[in-house]
Amino acid sequence: MSILDNAQIGNLVQVNLELSKDRLTKEIIDAINLSSVGKISDFRITDGKGIGVVLQLSNGKEQWFFEDEIDLLDENGNVIKKNNNIKENNNLVLEIIKGLKYENKNKVSELLNPINFFLWLTVSFKDIF
Repeated sequence: MSILDNAQIGNLVQVNLELSKDRLTKEIIDAINLSSVGKISDFRITDGKGIGVVLQLSNGKEQWFFEDEIDLLDENGNVIKKNNNIKENNNLVLEIIKGLKYENKNKVSELLNPINFFLWLTVSFKDIF
């Protein structure tokens, strides 16, 4: 579950300046240093792969941020912990892939078997992850 699954226009979020200051103007950085809390005013597709958030900052200016650059706040101003189930599921899949073994095949019928090919391909790519 993404942080944006629970976010709505009007919600307050806290900006993590360290993750975003390399692309921000001095005026925006000063506003975030004054108050790192902003109000969600809109959502935008960032790069075709994710959703970004447009925030209204303390100085009245608007700036967009990637999902990982913000933390959603509850009504008391406390950070709502992000759900990392996706990372946990990815780790499980990686552990399964790392446990796979491939033995070289000598018979033509074994070489042409699509299951053996898929197993070989998966084992071959495990070092990439």
